[in-house]
Amino acid sequence: MAVSRTPGAVGSGGADGPDTLVRRLGVTDAVVIGLGSMIGAGVFTALAPAARAAGSGLLAGLALAAVVAYCNATSSARLAARYPASGGTYVYGRERLGEFWGYLAGWCFVVGKTASCAAMALTVGAYVWPGQAHAIAVGAVVALTAVNLVGVQKAAWLTRAIVAVVLAVLAAVVVAALSSDAADAGRLAIGPDTSWHGVLQAGGLLFFAFAGYARIATLGEEVRDPARTIPRAIPVALAITLVVYVLVAVATLSVLGPARLGAAAAPLSDAVRAAGADWLAPVVRMGAAVAALGSLLALILGVSRTTLAMARDGHLPRALSAVHPRFKVPHRAEVLVGVVVATLAAFADVRDAIGFSSFGVLVYYAVANASAWTLTPREGRPARVVPVVGLLGCLVLAFALPLGSVIAGASVVAAGALVYGVRGALRSGASG
Repeated sequence: MAVSRTPGAVGSGGADGPDTLVRRLGVTDAVVIGLGSMIGAGVFTALAPAARAAGSGLLAGLALAAVVAYCNATSSARLAARYPASGGTYVYGRERLGEFWGYLAGWCFVVGKTASCAAMALTVGAYVWPGQAHAIAVGAVVALTAVNLVGVQKAAWLTRAIVAVVLAVLAAVVVAALSSDAADAGRLAIGPDTSWHGVLQAGGLLFFAFAGYARIATLGEEVRDPARTIPRAIPVALAITLVVYVLVAVATLSVLGPARLGAAAAPLSDAVRAAGADWLAPVVRMGAAVAALGSLLALILGVSRTTLAMARDGHLPRALSAVHPRFKVPHRAEVLVGVVVATLAAFADVRDAIGFSSFGVLVYYAVANASAWTLTPREGRPARVVPVVGLLGCLVLAFALPLGSVIAGASVVAAGALVYGVRGALRSGASG
């Protein structure tokens, strides 16, 4: 049941108060930020673990992830047009399902995406200077946090440049692989050893690379004409990303085959070498580092905006809801996120972050789809099948992930629920 708030009352900053963000982003900026989040390090890293899980069923896993992502994107776009405030599904769950579900979505997003930020930073370090990966990762976090602090519009322009570089590199990889004698279309066929569980697990792992369209929704308070901009930007960004991912997956799978792709530490570099284009390998390394920087830039934006929204409602310290008077960004939230991510990047392992992040984000989108189900036709409700498929798809993919990721993710979700319950009990005791 929806709570009794109006769309204009979302957040406590008010329409024109000092803690209100400024609407500066148009459709193109929003699409670019979504592309920067999705066409990032995921396409350079997620193909190998997905191939290990599904073998020649990799493309089926990619199709499954794309269907779930489409449903999530449609639900998110309709909700973001209705509630154009920072916070994404944290806001939608709170407004449509109740405070607990909004809080749980925000908890899953902040925790899962903070781990994803660390993974992206470590990917930058691994490609730029493998021997000093942690130090480079920390430096990347500090630099991009500084970029975000001087304004979201400047961040959008940097993301635009990053997306252009990454798309050029991926286009070169696809052309080199598909035009080589090493390409064999027979490697794309699904073999008899492919299992449904493997395909589901591959879909869950590949969903990690699709999840960036949420960044558009979490920037809802900084988008011009959000009721028009957000529903247009999200599907456009998702469609472009899907085309790119299909082309890259087909190219690498046709050159390497499922076994070699699954064993590859750097699948796109291995693909161009197998295609006889060794000169492209250093370019691919550069592209991977730039892509990870783009993902990290957009991730920090999204996590800080959800932190801002949760702080406005008292689920996090209210000091984090402050907006800088000059640059109009949530500077305290961004600094805190930067410090936490830099600390994780100094000590964490990138391989442990992907599955954990995927579990948290899939739970986050499950709440988004449940929220979209409650919309009325007058509020722009999507076709009923969309939130149903999205909700069931999120839950199935989440629990099909590797067992360690499921256990860790479920434990974090339970811990968040426990924190909410304890805080509520303490408040009730104090008021009594």
